[in-house]
Amino acid sequence: MIFHRTLAAIIIGTTFAAIPCSAQTSQKLTAGKANEYGLIYSLPLTGVDICIEAELTREEPGEFFNYAKRHLGISDAITKESRRANLRSVTFIPRGIADADNRWTAQFKAGSTPFMILGGTGIPLAINTENIPDDNVTALPQAKEAGPTPLQTEAARQAVTQEMARSSSTSKRAELAAQRIFELREMRSDILSGQADNTPPDGKAMQLVLDNIAAQEAALTAMFAGTRSSSTVVERIAFIPDSTEVNAKVIARLSAVEGIVAPGNLAGAPITLDLTILNEGTLPVNEKGETKRFPKGGVAYNIPGKAHLAISYSGREIAAADIELAQLGVTFGLDPAIFTDKKAPSKLIFDPATGAIRLLGPAD
Repeated sequence: MIFHRTLAAIIIGTTFAAIPCSAQTSQKLTAGKANEYGLIYSLPLTGVDICIEAELTREEPGEFFNYAKRHLGISDAITKESRRANLRSVTFIPRGIADADNRWTAQFKAGSTPFMILGGTGIPLAINTENIPDDNVTALPQAKEAGPTPLQTEAARQAVTQEMARSSSTSKRAELAAQRIFELREMRSDILSGQADNTPPDGKAMQLVLDNIAAQEAALTAMFAGTRSSSTVVERIAFIPDSTEVNAKVIARLSAVEGIVAPGNLAGAPITLDLTILNEGTLPVNEKGETKRFPKGGVAYNIPGKAHLAISYSGREIAAADIELAQLGVTFGLDPAIFTDKKAPSKLIFDPATGAIRLLGPAD
């Protein structure tokens, strides 16, 4: 029977740079007389962490934008302040969430000592082996603050001459700034050609001088062309699907001013989620096509289904992935005797995100 859930939840998380997907506290449980040779655990629901990276860009006009074409031939100077946001990337990270309604006891043979490794939330990781492969930790983007613009540097203050500072005429200041730009270019040319009166004594000193000239020129040019600065914001959204499809559900919004905000904040444009069920897990059948019975005291595991998840923004799909979900599946069991066979005991490694069998084979 397929488990039907009503646990759909979307939660705005906090800004983060990385999610440690595999690192978790684990515990080892050994079947014995004290626990009547029964090991208790909870199979998981599958949650999906949706990591969203967005770029926020701010443009500001320079003081002399009206003179950019006249003095420097700049035809595309920024003429007014503006902000915009761009959704750069989306990453899906499946994870297991212990399901209190899917709790089991695996009953083993008296006198045997099989053991089970549980994750920090009680989700089974393995039986009869501690050699559990680490999940691949997904490399996630990092939030970055906007760097200083050319006008916010020390070189910008150095570039303003006393004559420019004293002038009360914008037109005159623009003319002086343009003259200073050409002076700096000529100065750089003289240094590189060896014709400067005070040539730097070595390569390192020369580079410092050239870097300062370039920074002053950039600052003065920004007074005409304007400035553009960008920052990156990263948010995690925890999504727990149920067993139904989702159509254009708003999971967050993107604001050019505030970044990634909650779904109810209408200051931003919607980021939407679609979930399409691809298949549902089914119980195994025998050679006659009859559904197999759950073995007595069996070791329960999930047979998940699969769904297609897609994230869209501003009329285009940003990311999509096919993800196995325990919620779309069924639970079946393995005969516990295979784990206590004296000659050839088995080991089992679970998929912690779905509770499915990742590996079943001879014990270590």
